[in-house]
Amino acid sequence: MANTLLTIEMITRKALQLLENELPFSRSINRQYDNQFAQTGAKIGSSCRVRKPARFLVVDGAAMQADDYGQEYTTLTITSQKHVDVDFTSAEKALSLDDYSENVLKPAISQLAASVDSDCHNMYKDIAASVGSPGTTPSTSLVLGQAMQKLDETATPRSMRNACVNPAANTQLVEGMKGLFNPGNTISKQFRTGMIGQGVLGFEEIAMSQSVKPHTTGNWGTTITSTGTLSTQGQTTLPISFTGSSKTWKKGDVFTIENVYAVNPQTRESTGSLQQFVVTADLTATTTGTLDIWPAIYTASHRLATVDSFPQANAVVTMVGTANTGNYAQNLVYHKNAFTLATVDLPEPLSGKWSRASANGLALRVWQDSSIASDRHPCRIDILYGYKSLRPEMACRLWG
Repeated sequence: MANTLLTIEMITRKALQLLENELPFSRSINRQYDNQFAQTGAKIGSSCRVRKPARFLVVDGAAMQADDYGQEYTTLTITSQKHVDVDFTSAEKALSLDDYSENVLKPAISQLAASVDSDCHNMYKDIAASVGSPGTTPSTSLVLGQAMQKLDETATPRSMRNACVNPAANTQLVEGMKGLFNPGNTISKQFRTGMIGQGVLGFEEIAMSQSVKPHTTGNWGTTITSTGTLSTQGQTTLPISFTGSSKTWKKGDVFTIENVYAVNPQTRESTGSLQQFVVTADLTATTTGTLDIWPAIYTASHRLATVDSFPQANAVVTMVGTANTGNYAQNLVYHKNAFTLATVDLPEPLSGKWSRASANGLALRVWQDSSIASDRHPCRIDILYGYKSLRPEMACRLWG
């Protein structure tokens, strides 16, 4: 009988396949850490300590300068469980797998994937580097090249670079780049699909996502300056003074500091561009306050150098964008290892039919019950996951 062929295991495997295809951002980031959670059977709140690459300081001469390199770590925590619910009849279950997938699974999984991708896009708030003009949709290859330059200046590997843009940026970039040094087959594919696609301008893929986040800037004060001269290596706060009362800074706001330039992490020489910083916690203050910031301030003499010099007293702080303005699209250019997504197996249910499947760093559980009174089969598809910016210096925001 046809309906005996459509098992819950088949549904689970198909749902997992559809999920990966519907994750334009999350499928292109690191997903290797799910195995570490699976060893212990993770639950919401479970965490994994992830080691970051060590950096060392090169010294001149024969004298040894032993350095406790202080291995850096970041913590990835399982924070979210999401599910989508499907209720179908025995007649619908008798469909072929392809028909069932098209009519039932695909619309449901599309909603679930959009929700997961939307969550992961919140990691834009961890990124300091940015290019483009806030409020203007990117439309040329130049702005993509400028984003690649930002990654080059932080010694990000040239391989495994991707971009994820919203529909408006995708449309403008396809129009602005059509025929621009592209081979004929690439132009043909862009014409057919309306997408920029793979293997363009050094990117593995420039994908379109409807889950790209907008950023709303804080209602920050005017005439913003740093207060006092900083001198502590690794400082992650910036005291400021400004004009205005009850002014706000939002997590994700970006700014520069007068005469504080970024350095290449390998050569520790100035890149010639002002270092961009991102606000890491909301602040409300009157005339004075202290911003929590990233990256930490390390001068060129330190192995973790991020800037050429400490901020000086009364240095002008310049915010990116316009105060109290919303809908600045946060398109992303990034290396695969800038971010990670970990999905883990949910517990085995105590009743009903269920199946779990995992592949390529993604895991799903499908749990089905039945009602003899209505001849219906309620079913839920669950995913348990956490996400984290591992190396935000390997990513750049593309303002829209």
